[in-house]
Amino acid sequence: MASKFYVYVLLCNDGSLYCGFSTDVIQRFKRHQAGKGAKYTRSHPPLMILYDWEYKTKGMALHKEWEFKRLNRHQKLMKLKSSGVQIEKILTKYGLN
Repeated sequence: MASKFYVYVLLCNDGSLYCGFSTDVIQRFKRHQAGKGAKYTRSHPPLMILYDWEYKTKGMALHKEWEFKRLNRHQKLMKLKSSGVQIEKILTKYGLN
């Protein structure tokens, strides 16, 4: 079975976004929540997975992660909206807008 590679975006407890790469988004999210993920998510605990994109190759996923991380916050939110994420509703739910 071919591996799948994902770029995911997390909503953190301060309203910030965290973007990462993984082959298992759920497992990686659990590691972030347990404080064993990236340094950033240790000080900005994630609330939820906002979205993930699937890619066939590791190289493509890493490139897309890099592209997303270069966007400003407004551009990131627009990309999430264009992928079907109801970002305003989610931010309101958590009191982050």
